[in-house]
Amino acid sequence: MEDWAMTDLSSWLDKHTFHHGEFWDLLKLVKEKERKGLTISLCIPTLNEEKTIGKEIVIFKSELMDRYPLVDEIAVIDSGSTDKTREVAASFGADVYLSADILPEQGFKRGKGENLWKAIYQCKSDIICYVDADIKNIHPRFVTGLVAPLIYNDHMHYIKAFYDRPLAFSQGIRPSGGGRVTEILVRPLFSLFFPDLTALIQPLSGEYAVRRQVLHEIPFPIGYGVETSHLIDVYMKYGLAAFGQTDLDQRVHRNQSTLDLGKMSFGILQSFLSRMEAYGLVDKLPATSNIFRQFQAEGNRYQQTTREIIEEERPPMITIPAYRERFGIAEQ
Repeated sequence: MEDWAMTDLSSWLDKHTFHHGEFWDLLKLVKEKERKGLTISLCIPTLNEEKTIGKEIVIFKSELMDRYPLVDEIAVIDSGSTDKTREVAASFGADVYLSADILPEQGFKRGKGENLWKAIYQCKSDIICYVDADIKNIHPRFVTGLVAPLIYNDHMHYIKAFYDRPLAFSQGIRPSGGGRVTEILVRPLFSLFFPDLTALIQPLSGEYAVRRQVLHEIPFPIGYGVETSHLIDVYMKYGLAAFGQTDLDQRVHRNQSTLDLGKMSFGILQSFLSRMEAYGLVDKLPATSNIFRQFQAEGNRYQQTTREIIEEERPPMITIPAYRERFGIAEQ
């Protein structure tokens, strides 16, 4: 693992932070992709996203498959939507899969991380680009800005998106940072234990592109902790040099309630602590509760609500015999 001292952070930001506008020449990008013999899969995990999924598929397919052959497949991996998400996605030309039908012998667990994990098996390409399904201002940059650094830079393996808060802006300085959970939980934790990872402006962004050989080597929490765990695992194996990040300007999506963010934070913290223990960074942790407790009030009555949140994990995909057989990978 290559170590980056904090004195090198500014150098890393200069060399590993991009703006999507740098990659405006899609013809050049496609030629470089073809020269290197790379293939690219776009994966969109879904659960009840009928209002936005159609527009995403139309834009990505028309611009990045039909007009410019950058993306080789668009795979919608669905958790079991009860609306018309799958029908809408299929009608506009996406390949649509039920997560439960992929590797059925492994069973089905509900969660976004489950969809991301099963996409590694289902998708065929060298690079997988994950894009959330709820983006209202969808644009080809949500793919081109993430895959381009991997196409042009062989030493980079994992490219994260950030939006709306670049470090500097031509009309003045804007605040940099991520969302609420990033700023009050993940960034403080990284500052304490993994200061190099604070270089990532929005570590919890749902959009990122990763090389297959990296994805299939890391475990996948099925719930809220998947992005945080990815960053720690890739960092511990490859160092900060493996990462890049791209400013995608602005992302418009639905906001979650503070109560929902509390549940997310609880799951992320579980995954973070498990990584700390797995890498021997803390002594054995005491037994902890999986019950998350919150309060709701009705007038002068206060009631505690409880929810069990267990950050189950899927093993590295390369350990699954069916995956090794599908991609011709010898037994390890």
